[in-house]
Amino acid sequence: MSLRSAAPGRRADDRSRPPTVVTVSGQDWDEVLAAADDAAAGEQIVVNMGPQHPSTHGVLRLILTLDGEMVTEARCGIGYLHTGIEKNLEYRTWVQGVTYVTRMDYLSPFFNETVYCLGVERLLGITDDIPDRATVIRVLLMELNRISSHLVALATGGMELGAMAPMFFGFRERERILAVFETITGLRMNHGYVRPGGVAMDLPDDAVPQIRDLLPTLARGFRDLEGLLTESYIWKARTRDIGYLDMAGCLALGVTGPVLRSTGLPHDLRRAQPYCGYDTYEFDVCTRDACDSYARYLIRVDEMYQSLKIVEQCLDRLRPGPVMIADKKLAWPADLTLGGDGLGTSPTHVADIMGGSMEGLIHHFKLVTEGIRVPAGQVYTAIESPRGELGAHVISDGGTRPYRVHFRDPSFTNLQAVAAMCEGGMIADVIAAVAGLDPVMGGVDR
Repeated sequence: MSLRSAAPGRRADDRSRPPTVVTVSGQDWDEVLAAADDAAAGEQIVVNMGPQHPSTHGVLRLILTLDGEMVTEARCGIGYLHTGIEKNLEYRTWVQGVTYVTRMDYLSPFFNETVYCLGVERLLGITDDIPDRATVIRVLLMELNRISSHLVALATGGMELGAMAPMFFGFRERERILAVFETITGLRMNHGYVRPGGVAMDLPDDAVPQIRDLLPTLARGFRDLEGLLTESYIWKARTRDIGYLDMAGCLALGVTGPVLRSTGLPHDLRRAQPYCGYDTYEFDVCTRDACDSYARYLIRVDEMYQSLKIVEQCLDRLRPGPVMIADKKLAWPADLTLGGDGLGTSPTHVADIMGGSMEGLIHHFKLVTEGIRVPAGQVYTAIESPRGELGAHVISDGGTRPYRVHFRDPSFTNLQAVAAMCEGGMIADVIAAVAGLDPVMGGVDR
């Protein structure tokens, strides 16, 4: 950690004077403050918190100006995790793009895939042609993914504030969900499962029984987590009235998700702008009105229970049928199966391609190598991710590759609120405030 003192209100003729620099390593915080006071009495100190994981997922740098232990200025330094995903999409086919976008917010990959595919499907004009079974599977996986993402938020937030047991319980339940994802897609994360026109493959036979067995187990796990935190005196003391941001601040900064709903505004795109048939599901939009980190914790707990209700409805709605659009000029030409060596093309499908007509083989080859052609145009689609509004601005010039894809990631937008939530508070409360935002840097640095 490095500390740089900066005298507030320095006159123009003092600018040539070098600032006092205090280098600190390995001391307790009391010793750091004492050394800083001796070197720069009455001056403010600039602390670089990070790059590290201060209650976030990925690499974030917080630049804090301190007056004693009070934060007088807070800024975010981002870009340490930049992957160039959006630029890479311009050099890949529309279907290949799914493999890239799933890696943005890596705690909610199904949301990244779905919002991208919804945009491509709107450009193709096939939104209403997506098979019902594929749409239900998308909702099923997104809601399980919402639970797993919230579990990470609560587990890591508790750990950063000194509560180790919630970390163990949260990740225990998340592992069970990731096991379901692996059963369905062959992968625990970054699945590439949702495709334009549907999903890559149908649910395996053991997926539905596994999910039904999982739901009561998750409910018990949620109660264990609540028992540790909800009425804990220490947890309340560290989160109540911390990271305050009211409705006016959220609307001015474009903050969405649990942070916005903690102000009492029931804004949820699943209700406000329904997609994937969410308007036909029974669930509540969870709100609180305290505008603090504790309210955001309660909202995430409530939303996990609501997601369980949606998952149960999805299981009841699953009916036999296709999981990919019928138009062979647009459908991904593969019949995938999950075998002992992982996810791959089924031998029956390979035999059908190779043993059928030469025209069919050529068509398959062109679709895989060149990709589908998407009519020229641009659309913006948005869904409710675990962190708020996740939007995709998709532009096509009529070719087999995107002209431009830009994402509105809620973590990037919500980080604008760090200054409003932290300035005027204590440095110890910065961690709780950032944990309430739950930013994932993979979505920030695209």
